[in-house]
Amino acid sequence: MPASPSTARAINDRLALRLLQQEGPLTAGQLKQLTGLSRPTVSDLVERLTVSGLIRVVGESGEQRRGPNARLYGIAADRAHLAALDVRTGGVLVLVSDLVGRVLAEVAVPIDAGSGTGPAVEQAVAAVEEAARKAGPDAWAGLHTVGIGAPGLVDPASGDLRDSSGLPAWHRSLVAALQRRLPKARVTVENETNLAALAEQREGAARDRDTFVLLWLGHGVGAAVVLDGRLRRGASGGTGEIGFLPVPGTGSLPSATDCDGGFHALAGAAAIGTLAREHGLPAEAPLDGPGAARLVARAVTTGDAPATRFLDTLADRLAIGTAAVTAILDPGCVVLGGEIGQAGGDALAARVGARLKRMSPLPTEVRPGTLGGTAVLRGALLTARDRAQDELFAP
Repeated sequence: MPASPSTARAINDRLALRLLQQEGPLTAGQLKQLTGLSRPTVSDLVERLTVSGLIRVVGESGEQRRGPNARLYGIAADRAHLAALDVRTGGVLVLVSDLVGRVLAEVAVPIDAGSGTGPAVEQAVAAVEEAARKAGPDAWAGLHTVGIGAPGLVDPASGDLRDSSGLPAWHRSLVAALQRRLPKARVTVENETNLAALAEQREGAARDRDTFVLLWLGHGVGAAVVLDGRLRRGASGGTGEIGFLPVPGTGSLPSATDCDGGFHALAGAAAIGTLAREHGLPAEAPLDGPGAARLVARAVTTGDAPATRFLDTLADRLAIGTAAVTAILDPGCVVLGGEIGQAGGDALAARVGARLKRMSPLPTEVRPGTLGGTAVLRGALLTARDRAQDELFAP
């Protein structure tokens, strides 16, 4: 059945807004060309969107052209402000952006694990407020949407961060605290590795892939699964908890509350530090994700015999977990993400790919991630932006 006039207008408006978001400012003539709509229809939608405050004139096209047909229309970026959080065991990173994702302010706050849940939550909320103040009076007046990336499982039914052993208790309290402090904002939380995969697909190493697995290599290990363009979370939100994967070479088995006997024991930052020391490479202890990444980057740059043996052994370990994922999902592409995946670059990815080719009959390309540790924050921002635009661009 043909669409009703109001439905047709809504479809046309959303199409125009998406084009303005993807292409940047456009003239009415360019919108007509890109949408295939008639000139009167484009004129009507431009007027509607201008009156609604979603778009505005941001300039003119070309020095020789004057008048209404030369006006450049762009999304009113200050119509809404967004916040993105990367919540870690030792602190929180916050950024505030406008509606089109332009970053206006960033704040990083360390949080002492021994400070207690209440004070830790207050520090994190204060970091969001500080970033909003830095972004300007409009952002400080009220954030529209807040996207949070955190380690642990997110319940697919409720959207809440589930209680996980080994993670700070303040993580679970943060969402509710932000919602109380920002009653008009939409606050959502997502697993950090899932957000990293979204960012690598939209802006990084997997832009040409609808199906892939991101292997997150940071302080711990994790995986995110994207099949046919959709992020797969699993029945309980636990898809990709690869740190608990039983693998040879750990000397024990993981338990429901401890992944030390699983793949984490081979590929986590602490394990990489131990492996480096075994090969005569200097490694501080204890080692976190960025520290392990610096160690791997030095090994790639040095290229001497100890560094080469270290990288070869690390690739052996990573190939074990990668082969298990490949055998089940056949993703065709595995991205080595996180700080360590980015630091290893093509040198580490090629090693893992060569070993995977010997272990699996399924053709699988192994690529290094390009966003590194920033992928979680970028994914949180993309999620917040999508949600805000879906609401504001609705009829």
